[in-house]
Amino acid sequence: MITLSSDFGAPYPAAMKGVICRATDARIEDIAHDFPRQDVRAAAFWLTQTLPYFPPAVHCVVVDPGVGTDRNAIVVRAGEHALVGPDNGVLLPVARELAESGDSAGDAFEVFTWAYDDPASSTFHGRDVFAPAAAAVHDTGVTNIETRTETTPTDDYVDLRFPKPSVDGDEATGEVLVVDDFGNAVTNIPGDVLADRFGGAVAVNGTEAPVRRAYAAVEPGQRLVTVGSHGNVELAVNRGRGDEAFGVDVEASVTLSL
Repeated sequence: MITLSSDFGAPYPAAMKGVICRATDARIEDIAHDFPRQDVRAAAFWLTQTLPYFPPAVHCVVVDPGVGTDRNAIVVRAGEHALVGPDNGVLLPVARELAESGDSAGDAFEVFTWAYDDPASSTFHGRDVFAPAAAAVHDTGVTNIETRTETTPTDDYVDLRFPKPSVDGDEATGEVLVVDDFGNAVTNIPGDVLADRFGGAVAVNGTEAPVRRAYAAVEPGQRLVTVGSHGNVELAVNRGRGDEAFGVDVEASVTLSL
């Protein structure tokens, strides 16, 4: 299986699929092509929420603000998976998770640079660089990546780590990592800070809000604080937009007074 993820929208992913289909008979699955445009951190977060649920596969990810520059193309072997994409950090958070799961749990991930010929376009490396690389890695096999003449092992790559929250007594401080299409503001504050608070309330940046397990536990249009499927504290509104109601956006500071 080869999965495709990007911020391309349409129709660009179709060209990538065409390249892969001409090179291999791999099954192709779309993860998403509507990641926030050129937002490497948001894409990295959503990959951690999706790719670990897939069986072993080659994952081609193209969120690439540096397309056409001298940034490297890389392949990451993480457990039984391989990730192909630009060297801008987008692959690293999920690579750490994939390397720690499955039959090879505890193994470190390995990063390889991928040498490529001059592409047909300096603006569409998804089609000209990463799709062909994903097809080649698929046919070579994850365990044999280093046998490809295009690959060179490296420990010089762009890492990306999500910011860490601060939890001190009855106060937790963090920031909004992403806002999903529903308007839910996902923070980096771990959900376990709310373990004994459900049914009660907390103050979010000084304003009180109820803590509930489900959106529908409050009236439509009412704000709430909950723990999302990602395990982090989430600021939400039942049938509304939490980002607007709480006055936050991506990277906004969030302080919970417990």
